[in-house]
Amino acid sequence: MENYEIDRLLVEISNGSVTAFEELYIKTRKGVFSFIYTYLQNYHDTEDAMQAVYLKIKQNIHSYAKGSNGRAWLLQIAKNYALDELRKRKQHIFSTIYSTHDHAVIEDGSIMDIMQKTLDVDELRIVTLHVLWKYKHKEIAKMLDCPTGTITSKYKRALDKMKKAIKEVW
Repeated sequence: MENYEIDRLLVEISNGSVTAFEELYIKTRKGVFSFIYTYLQNYHDTEDAMQAVYLKIKQNIHSYAKGSNGRAWLLQIAKNYALDELRKRKQHIFSTIYSTHDHAVIEDGSIMDIMQKTLDVDELRIVTLHVLWKYKHKEIAKMLDCPTGTITSKYKRALDKMKKAIKEVW
């Protein structure tokens, strides 16, 4: 989905359009799901997080600036939520130890499971941002604060790993 479309929908949502919110969800859910999955690395946790992220989008729509990068705004909300969840997990694990775990294919989790088992976290994020969200390597480099060449080589290495892993499975 193009950024101008996301911007248009976010503006309509801020004006109270339920239809625009539904359209935004339908058109961005697979990309947001995949992005969150790179952090949580669990299908069911990611499904739960999706609902919370879209609720946060609706609750925070007043903070969206018309004409800005709507895609980045959505992903920032998703990233913040995922990082909060990871912090909660870490705290839970620590307290437990101290006191005494194409798009239809992505939705069923099989490709994402292969990606999770094959790619490291950085590679998984880069592939998700490039393939599903259509960010250029230069934009991803800026987002992740590393050189463009590093992003390009990690992306290429990730694709090679995925090809090998998929050949082994199928």
